Amino acid sequence: MNDLLQSGQKAPDFSAKDQNGNLVTLSDFSSQWLVLYFYPKDNTPGCTTQAQDFTASSSEFNALGAKILGASPDSETSHCKFIEKHNLSIQLLSDRDHKIAQAYGAWGLKKFMGKEYMGIIRSTFLINPEGAIAHAWYNVRAKGHAQVVLKKLKELRSL
Repeated sequence: MNDLLQSGQKAPDFSAKDQNGNLVTLSDFSSQWLVLYFYPKDNTPGCTTQAQDFTASSSEFNALGAKILGASPDSETSHCKFIEKHNLSIQLLSDRDHKIAQAYGAWGLKKFMGKEYMGIIRSTFLINPEGAIAHAWYNVRAKGHAQVVLKKLKELRSL
């Protein structure tokens, strides 16, 4: 796993396709706040909860000038089905080769039921309009996390 990103560091550049096959890059969000979160898999309980929470809070994020992007190793087709099934309003990136997750330190060794394997470490990054990491969360709990991120964004915007 890469070193963990810290506040103030430049956010690693990325480009990936979203659920509609559109190429999305970090520079698409210059001059606005960006919430970039990594999750393991579409349609799993924790990931669904997290996506629904971000969707439920999306109008508050929008009002603060922030865009929400989710990223996982799932395909664009899987993302479309996930969005449709759960009526999600967030944009999802397909990070099939884990390159973006690796750049953000969100890909690493995990343990489950005594087995070790490489996978997505549930992580979220708040990126400021200048393209720097404003705050990073690693190993987050899915439930209630969107509100934690929203609270931090409000704090940072009021500085």
